[in-house]
Amino acid sequence: MLKKLDEIKAQAVEELAQISDKAELESLRVSKLGKKGVITSILKQMGSLSAEERPVVGQKANQIRGEIEALIKQKQADLQQAEQNLKLAAETVDVTIPGKQPEIGHTHPLSIVLDEVKDIFSGMGFDVVEGPEVEWDYYNFEALNIPEGHPARDTQDTFYITEKMLLRTQTSPVQIRTMEKRNPPLRVIAPGRVYRSDAVDATHSPLFHQIEGLVIDEGITMADLKGTLEAFAKRLYGEQTETRFRPHHFPFTEPSCEMDVSCFKCGGKGCSMCKGEGWIEILGGGMVHPKVLKNGGVDAEKYSGFAFGIGLERLVMFRFGIDDMRLLYENNMKFLEQF
Repeated sequence: MLKKLDEIKAQAVEELAQISDKAELESLRVSKLGKKGVITSILKQMGSLSAEERPVVGQKANQIRGEIEALIKQKQADLQQAEQNLKLAAETVDVTIPGKQPEIGHTHPLSIVLDEVKDIFSGMGFDVVEGPEVEWDYYNFEALNIPEGHPARDTQDTFYITEKMLLRTQTSPVQIRTMEKRNPPLRVIAPGRVYRSDAVDATHSPLFHQIEGLVIDEGITMADLKGTLEAFAKRLYGEQTETRFRPHHFPFTEPSCEMDVSCFKCGGKGCSMCKGEGWIEILGGGMVHPKVLKNGGVDAEKYSGFAFGIGLERLVMFRFGIDDMRLLYENNMKFLEQF
C-alpha cells in the first residue's frame, strides 16, 4: 500500500503537468481525493492490515493527500493567472495608435449671428436681459401703447392661452419689465423667441427670433439711435456698409423709423438678394413713446430713450445667402454642416 500511495502521487504530478483548464483540474481532484477516489479506496482496505501497519499506512496516506491538495491548489492558482494574462493580452490597448476622431456638433447659424450681435452691443456697453415667452396681455400690448381693438391684438395673429395670457408676439415686453426693475440710465438688448400665427413658408414662421434694444437716459435723441445702429451695421456687415432711415409707424415709438443697409452682395447696384433696389431692410426703431416710459415707471419729463427691434432670422438669411427660413429649423444635416 505504501508503494501504491507513492505511485498515486507520481501519477498526480504527471497528470497535473498536462492539465490546461479548471474543468480538467476538478476532474483530477475528484479522482484522487474524492469520496470514490484512489486514496479513499486505499484507506478502506486498512481493515485488512495488522495493528502495526495501520498507523504507518494511515500517516502515509494523509501525507500524500496533503501533498496532492497542495499541488492542486498551486495548479489552480497557475491556471487563474494564465487566464488573467490572456484576458489582459486580449484587452491591451496600443496607445500609439491614432484615436478615432469623434464627430462633434458646432454652432447653429442662428447662434453664430446672435453671438456676434451680442458681442457688438456688449462692446457698446449694453447688457443682455431676458423675459418670459409666456406673457401677459398688459406687457405685450397695453403697456406698449397698443390699446384694445388694435389690429396687432387680433387672434388671427396672436396665440392666446387665456383672455389675458399669450405667447409673446415680440421681445418689446422686456422693455417694460426692465424699466420696472431698473432705474435709468438703461442700455440693454433682449434676444429671444417670439410667436405669431403665421403660415409656414420660405419667409414666415410661427416661431422666430427678435433682438430688442433699449436705451434710456437724460438727453437721448434720434441722433443717438442713428449713430448706434450705424455702428452696429458696420460692425456686422463691414465698414463699407451704408445705412438709410425711412419714416415708419410703431405704437411704442414716436417718431419711428425703419433702417435699411446697402446690399452687401451687390454693394447697392441691385441684385436678386435686394430685389434690384440696392437696399435691404433689417430693423425698425424709434424714440420710446412717452406713454411707454410712463408705463415702465420712468419720468418722461426727465428721461428720453430709443428702442429698436431686429429680426434675427432676417440677419442670418442675408448674412449667409439663405433664401428659405425653413432651413433654419428643419435640422437638415447637409445644410447645417455648411456652417
